[in-house]
Amino acid sequence: MTSLFFLGQDILFPYIKENVKEYLQIHWEEEECQQDVSLLRKQAEEDSHLIGAVPIPAASENGADDAQQTIQAVVDNVCWQMSLDRKTTALKQLQGHMWRAAFTAGRVKAEFFEDVVPAVRKWREAGMKVYVYSSGSVEAQKLLFGYSTEGDILELIDGHFDTKIGHKVESESYRKIADSIGCSTSNILFLTDITPGE
Repeated sequence: MTSLFFLGQDILFPYIKENVKEYLQIHWEEEECQQDVSLLRKQAEEDSHLIGAVPIPAASENGADDAQQTIQAVVDNVCWQMSLDRKTTALKQLQGHMWRAAFTAGRVKAEFFEDVVPAVRKWREAGMKVYVYSSGSVEAQKLLFGYSTEGDILELIDGHFDTKIGHKVESESYRKIADSIGCSTSNILFLTDITPGE
């Protein structure tokens, strides 16, 4: 639908790397940010056996200097995960929250190939339903369709799925989606950006 390589590699992912520290500093005291950090910390503990893994220390009451050290650890962890193209729920959640701030502030807009929106409109007019399944969080997906160069086109999408339902390379994920939307897999056309062997 959109040039995922262009949007992801050239705009969205660099935006995270360039702005994660500032975002954390601004939102550090907010509950949502602390939940993101907690989830990243838990992921870091699970990743402790991996080469190059970056730990995130537990929060303490030692003031601003300690908070800055923790923020830097989170920044380093996020950049490490992104350098490996990881798609952990913890990372995707923080990215989604950062993108929400960027999209709603008008700093970023999604751009679709010119034939996409007319094609989806025709499918909808023909009674077809359209769902999105992405390694990006549901929230990030909604931002892409809600803040695009075509305007808000969320009404064209019937539902969204992310890695919470399973990974895109696992056939069980697609069966779960079919069950969730109440449709047989034989009546669903799945279009993907994944090539065999990925």
